[in-house]
Amino acid sequence: MKKLSAWLTAIIIALGLGLLAPGPASATTSYCGLVWSSLAKSNQAMSAPSVTNIRSGQHTCFDRLVIDIKGKAAGYNVRYVSKVVQDGSGLPIKLRGGAFLQVTAHAPSYDSVTGKSTYAPANRSEVTNVSKYKTFRQVAWAGSFEGHTALGLGVRARLPFKVYTLAGPGSGSKLVIDVAHQW
Repeated sequence: MKKLSAWLTAIIIALGLGLLAPGPASATTSYCGLVWSSLAKSNQAMSAPSVTNIRSGQHTCFDRLVIDIKGKAAGYNVRYVSKVVQDGSGLPIKLRGGAFLQVTAHAPSYDSVTGKSTYAPANRSEVTNVSKYKTFRQVAWAGSFEGHTALGLGVRARLPFKVYTLAGPGSGSKLVIDVAHQW
């Protein structure tokens, strides 16, 4: 009985001191073995090569948006916003979804020498069809202005995401945005 009483006293003291209390909430979480966060991600480098295509894909644990670049991809800014705005004008873009990612590639969608378009979506409101995706709700064109190409990505909810660049094929590269299906 004395041992039980000593243990209970030790546990009560530990709780009082916060030694057994849960730690602070983390900005990152693990889902499907992935440790991502919902905080803004950016790389301020600029890319002279231009955007040539925008596409999407579904995976077991996340939905993926890919921006193809003719050359080496460098900079980007991807963050959750209360509303996505058009590049240059600042006008809001209507998007489906419970949360919105403003995706900016630091690469134009036009040739910087000739000014000729290198990518123009067939439908600015539906850049790529994401109608049956688990997380994505809509990908909308927000414009290409002063060397930046912007998109609005409507998602089901504010979920963790990851942004990175990949080389290839050939001398091209890709800016990749993966958004998890859940926390």
